[in-house]
Amino acid sequence: MDKIQEILQQAWDHVIALGSDFDVLAQLGGVIAGLVVAYIARTRFQAMLATLQDRLPENSPFGRGVEILSGLAIPLIWLVIEFALLAIFQGVGPPSVILSAVCSLLSAWIIISIVTSLAENKIWARIVAVCAWTIAALNILGLLEPTLVFLEGLAFRLGETQISMLGVAKALVAGIIVFWITFGLSRFLEARIHKTTALTPSVQVLVAKLVRVGLIAAAILIILSNSGINITAFAVFSGALGVGIGFGLQKIVSNLISGIILLLDRSIKPGDVIEIDETYGRVNTMGARYASVITRDATEYLIPNEDLITQQVINWSYSSRNVRLRAPIGVAYDSDVPKVIDLVQKTAGKVTRVLSEPAPRCLMRGFGDNSIDLELRFWISDPEAGCRNVTSDVLVEIWRAFKEENINIPFPQRDIRVEMIDNKKLGQN
Repeated sequence: MDKIQEILQQAWDHVIALGSDFDVLAQLGGVIAGLVVAYIARTRFQAMLATLQDRLPENSPFGRGVEILSGLAIPLIWLVIEFALLAIFQGVGPPSVILSAVCSLLSAWIIISIVTSLAENKIWARIVAVCAWTIAALNILGLLEPTLVFLEGLAFRLGETQISMLGVAKALVAGIIVFWITFGLSRFLEARIHKTTALTPSVQVLVAKLVRVGLIAAAILIILSNSGINITAFAVFSGALGVGIGFGLQKIVSNLISGIILLLDRSIKPGDVIEIDETYGRVNTMGARYASVITRDATEYLIPNEDLITQQVINWSYSSRNVRLRAPIGVAYDSDVPKVIDLVQKTAGKVTRVLSEPAPRCLMRGFGDNSIDLELRFWISDPEAGCRNVTSDVLVEIWRAFKEENINIPFPQRDIRVEMIDNKKLGQN
């Protein structure tokens, strides 16, 4: 605390000494005036850039650059004004330390903002920009070395390991930068892996997850080594963590291992059409903990990987995407059954989604109470598009064909007998 009070007192005395100098006051006035002018002129500058962007062709690579410059309107205008004031002060003769420092700070901020704006994750980009500009500002003002010495002096011991605030600061800055690079590289590699046609969808997911886990593990090791922490000290911690995983994280680990098994044995993979319990849909993605299944009504179910291993799952497209569907049909007893069977088979073959090979088959199942029972069996190759809807289309076409051929579809009939009873005889009984 004594060191902090001493540094703050020296900084305050330095500010008081500078404030009595007319040249320093003039430079500070120029800095404040430049900021005010930049704030007022930013609207006009952004309007000019918007007009320029409208003239560019659609999807032009320069459009993103114009958008970035529009977001940096105030620092850009401010920097131009400060450069002009710096040239005037240098021409007059007095030293312009403050203007030079402000120009350097604004230049560093603009360059860092342009570089980090290219990142997709805006939160990480803003954090990296603040850290990089802070380091650059300390270096420009000549305070980087004293700051490092001061942070190195703030240290404490944790067992046999000495931890300083400089090490903690290095770990934080290194962690932010390394994780930013790691996540960006991970997204890039995952995109390249998913575009590779040589790998099956399940292998693509497995390789992408392994790449992400490997990059994150490497990033953690880099951060720990950069902070000066002995990595071997985590041996005991890793053992305790293993015990905790065995008891408290049993379900999570089970789902993780089940997901790896599913990806390795390829029993379920993205794009498959599965049915588990009452959920029927297409596997959209497979994560470390769950699989995303989208049903025909656009409802997305997150099914734990453990359920896909332990429960019975119907995979409609496991070895082949061809699926056979059945549709019961009943006709009247006075119908010409061979003619009806041939008509049903030809009519079903006219539906778009019904495959011609294997061809539709109609079989006679038996003699029912009210009708001759038939069953139509046909094949489709796109179960993800739905099964009940194509069955409905087939039955509608068969109904139309029956109407044209005057083939009756029977319905249940019941005979009711009503007997009249003589009341006199009822009374005698």
